[in-house]
Amino acid sequence: MIVRLFGLLALLWCLGFALFMLLLPQPLEGSTSDAIVVPTGGPGRIDRGIALLRAHQARRMLVTGVAPGVTPIDLAREYRTAPALFACCIDLGADAVDTRSNAEETAAWVKAHDYRTVRLVTSDWHVPRARMELAAALGKRVVILGDGVPGTPRLGTLVNEYNKLILRRIALWIGVGA
Repeated sequence: MIVRLFGLLALLWCLGFALFMLLLPQPLEGSTSDAIVVPTGGPGRIDRGIALLRAHQARRMLVTGVAPGVTPIDLAREYRTAPALFACCIDLGADAVDTRSNAEETAAWVKAHDYRTVRLVTSDWHVPRARMELAAALGKRVVILGDGVPGTPRLGTLVNEYNKLILRRIALWIGVGA
């Protein structure tokens, strides 16, 4: 009986992982939003956010999880962007250290600006969990659009992210850390 239960759980995990891999979000095209949110941590994220901002896909952008001491001029140089764009339209959040605190930092920023639609730009494999955390922090009044930046993570990274997604979803369902 126990062997069957573990076998069933393993099968469900494998099917869920396959579905997770098949449904990785792609870059979102043709949708505008009030704001763009980019958690640091993966290649191409900030580049994608800046490109969307330049294309007038949103009014403002938050880069959350920036290392303490990093200034807008530092990022303007690194991403070959006019400092004026950072001055007018890009905010840096340095309080977040992980996905959950990125969501909390973003929620405070979204509420302060009274935004109703947010485009979450992050690695394709990170979108499901980051979106879930942000939805838990913001509630139902804000629409969150997932915009996946294609990446080539290692299998271990994908398995780890899928496990974190499952565990965090369970925690939110039972009300732990909500």
